[in-house]
Amino acid sequence: KPQDVERKWYVVDAADKPLGRVAATVASILRGKHLPTFTPNVDCGDHVIVINADKIILTGNKLNQKVRYYHTGWVGGIKEIHYNKLMYAVNGMLPNNTIGRKALTRLRVYKGTEHDHQAQNPIAWTGEIK
Repeated sequence: KPQDVERKWYVVDAADKPLGRVAATVASILRGKHLPTFTPNVDCGDHVIVINADKIILTGNKLNQKVRYYHTGWVGGIKEIHYNKLMYAVNGMLPNNTIGRKALTRLRVYKGTEHDHQAQNPIAWTGEIK
């Protein structure tokens, strides 16, 4: 039940790991799929802190060639952001409903190794990031 969910805090180190692999792992933790009590219709995921996000790697020449397009809703309002300015992957791996939007609020991303959540006693993620 939603009132029985106990959320933990995890730290994922993204240094020298591919963007897609880290994003898939983070999305799985945010959804709660690593838990034996996972239920698709209940928001049972945990909090995730991603450190060293500036050292994440993209294979090939994707850093300069890959582009994310979005539309503002206005006429002629198509915009683009190159991945060397913004790496945008976890949101696409979460469901497009209230559970996915709520899960994304539990994600914190930091460039370096320092973060502001020591009081929550985060646990280092020991699961596999291939």
